[in-house]
Amino acid sequence: MFKRPEIFIKRKIRHFFDSYYQKADRSALKNKNFVLISRNCWGGQAYQWLGKPYNTPFVGLFLFGPCYMKLLRDFDTYMKMELVFCETSKYPEAYNDYPIGLLGDVEIHFQHYQNNEEANEKWVRRRERMLAHENKDNYFFTICDRRRVSQEDIQEFHQMDFKHKLSFSFDKIPGLSNLEHIKFIKDPTKKKGTPPNGKKRFKLTFLYFDLVQWLNSGNVLRTRFKE
Repeated sequence: MFKRPEIFIKRKIRHFFDSYYQKADRSALKNKNFVLISRNCWGGQAYQWLGKPYNTPFVGLFLFGPCYMKLLRDFDTYMKMELVFCETSKYPEAYNDYPIGLLGDVEIHFQHYQNNEEANEKWVRRRERMLAHENKDNYFFTICDRRRVSQEDIQEFHQMDFKHKLSFSFDKIPGLSNLEHIKFIKDPTKKKGTPPNGKKRFKLTFLYFDLVQWLNSGNVLRTRFKE
């Protein structure tokens, strides 16, 4: 028997609304072959929410800001490199209890993988799936101000030659219009000294913009909250 019925009821209500809105989003999605490039778990959560196969290798992993910016500056070149693994990250704050891959000088932290073999197998398979989609206009790039991503990085990100770009930040970034830059709310599950909860953060984004509208049309539209 459930010892705390109020928690059980809240979970049932949350599940009902999640299921309702998830079905609505899946039905409204017209762009079936989008490719999401994300430096953290946000992208993987989006694919799961929409019930689509991972058309991207950027799932269950994260990159620190300097490495993510390097990768984006020469995206096609890095995507052709073979993945190798190292024992220790160059970032002092990184945990070293998960596989750490290298694409040249770019570190990839496979935090949700058990070993190098699993990380490599899934990276290669999903990368090939991504590369099969040659229309770069259907690639959607995101960035957020976590793990050494600076305001200058976000400004540079929006100047990059990608058709679809979206940034999340606690703070307003100078020089960006409201439709380019989406202000993100503070994750209430984040504890000092620990990585943010990617799953919770993904769900909170629905308060701020329409994910399906973005994938269908490329337009960033706000939802409930305004500046």
